[in-house]
Amino acid sequence: MIGGMTDRFVRHLPVGEPSTPFDGSGIPGWDTFPFDGDLRVRSLDPPVLPEPPRNGEDGPESCMICKDETARTVWADEHWMLRHAGGPSAVPVVVLLCPIGHYDLGTLPPERAAELGPMLQRVERAIMSVGGIARVHASKIGDGAAHLHLWFMGRPAGFEQLRGSCLVLWDDVLPKQDETQWRAVLAEVAEALAADGGTVY
Repeated sequence: MIGGMTDRFVRHLPVGEPSTPFDGSGIPGWDTFPFDGDLRVRSLDPPVLPEPPRNGEDGPESCMICKDETARTVWADEHWMLRHAGGPSAVPVVVLLCPIGHYDLGTLPPERAAELGPMLQRVERAIMSVGGIARVHASKIGDGAAHLHLWFMGRPAGFEQLRGSCLVLWDDVLPKQDETQWRAVLAEVAEALAADGGTVY
């Protein structure tokens, strides 16, 4: 029983049990997985319900994105901003697209929601314009903050081992770019976005 009810999504999980070896047929068996050698699956902690609130769950006054709106911003217009993740990345580009207003995906006003598709395209084109990028990965996770933030990562051309969902892991373990290059690439992305409107920061 979880939180007073039987949870059909939890019954099959080995909560609190010792981990068992995985068979290598999933992600750890992919040629794009960045780790080698013996790996151990952690035991699964029991669910915590209700979940702890995310950053900004109480509104803009507690939101790190709203309170720090321009510190990480590289480009913005009236309704959207593109932010960096806080420091140099290993892959060429890692940026986040956020609405200026304090909204999550499910609470975006219809006008902002209608702009989202074109904004996704603009950001991808801006990242591709710097050159040397094979693909742009985009994702929404949202477990850390209640303010919508869509991640974009540019995979360097030619590195097929970095393909797919493990790119975020590779970015964690590979050496980071030097800050001068990182900032120069962010500026190129911002300038490309600004060509269609908005301001470079």
